[in-house]
Amino acid sequence: MVCALNCCGSPLCGPILFFEVDGIKTQNQLNGEIRDREIRVISQTGEMLGVMSPREALRLAEEAGLDLVKISPNAVPPVCKIMDWGKFKFEQAKKEKENRRNQKVVELKEVQLSVTIDVGDVNVKARQATKFLEAGNKVKVTIRLRGRQMAHAHLGRDVMMNFFEMLKEIAVIEKPVNQEGRNLIMILAPAKK
Repeated sequence: MVCALNCCGSPLCGPILFFEVDGIKTQNQLNGEIRDREIRVISQTGEMLGVMSPREALRLAEEAGLDLVKISPNAVPPVCKIMDWGKFKFEQAKKEKENRRNQKVVELKEVQLSVTIDVGDVNVKARQATKFLEAGNKVKVTIRLRGRQMAHAHLGRDVMMNFFEMLKEIAVIEKPVNQEGRNLIMILAPAKK
C-alpha cells in the first residue's frame, strides 16, 4: 500500500479528509481513516486512556457505541478522542451560528460637508454624525472640492478639523484627512469608553 497523496510512499501517511457541516470545515480523521502506528487516546469523559494502536482504540470506541476522532493530528503521538461525532458536529455548528449572531457589524456611514458650509449646517451634520457614532458605526466625512476650491484645499482641511473638534469627545480619527482626487476624506470611529 502506497501513500494516497504520493508525498512519501509510506503506508502510514493516509489522506486527510475534509468534512463540511453547515459551513464549518473540519480536518478530522474518523474511525478506520486513522492509520498512525500509535495514538494517544482520551475517553468520552475526558480521561486519558494512554498510548495504544488505532485498532485497539477503535475497538474501545465501538464497544461504547461511539466514534474515534483524531483531534490533534500534529502531536506526537497524535491525540484521538472517543466521542459521538454527530453530536460534536451539531454542537460545533450551533456554536458557529451563535458566534455569527452575536457578531456586531460595523457600518461605514457618510457625512458630506462643503468648504463653504455655514455654522448651522455644520451643527446639523455633527448631530447626525453623533447618532451614527453612538450606534457604534464609523463615519466617513467627505468634502467635494469644486472649481477653484482645488487650489485652496487647506480651507477644506480646516472645516474637517473644526468638525472633528465638535465630535472629539465621542470620536477618534481612524484615518486622517486625505485628498483623493477632488475629495477630502476623513474617517472617524467611536471613541472607546
